Amino acid sequence: MKYSGSCLCGNIKFEIHGTFESFFFCHCKSCRKDTGSAHGANLFSSRAELKWLKGEKEVKTFDYENSGHIKSFCPNCGSALPNLQMENKLVVVPAGSLDSDVDIKPTGHIYLEEKANWDENLERVPQFQTLPE
Repeated sequence: MKYSGSCLCGNIKFEIHGTFESFFFCHCKSCRKDTGSAHGANLFSSRAELKWLKGEKEVKTFDYENSGHIKSFCPNCGSALPNLQMENKLVVVPAGSLDSDVDIKPTGHIYLEEKANWDENLERVPQFQTLPE
């Protein structure tokens, strides 16, 4: 499989060659902080290859207090980008950074003990196709 991705401004582009083994929604405080959302949504693969097509030298990587919570991002638009972890043996891809559809469904939610107090029954919140008037 080949997946294409990019940042919001288009300065950085990449491909993932291979398959994903898991897809987790992480509710830990660090993922909530670095996404500004209820959870991070990341794909994981120990077999895939990350290939930068454009802007590799621009990619910034932040390892929070050397804790292993690692985020790569575009310094221009701030979009989350893939990175290599566990001594380059694990490709971690923010699902929203992909321009291609993925064939894996989410594996599960993790770190639920840290989820936000407002992250409850979100499927019951009214839904709109566009910004409501």
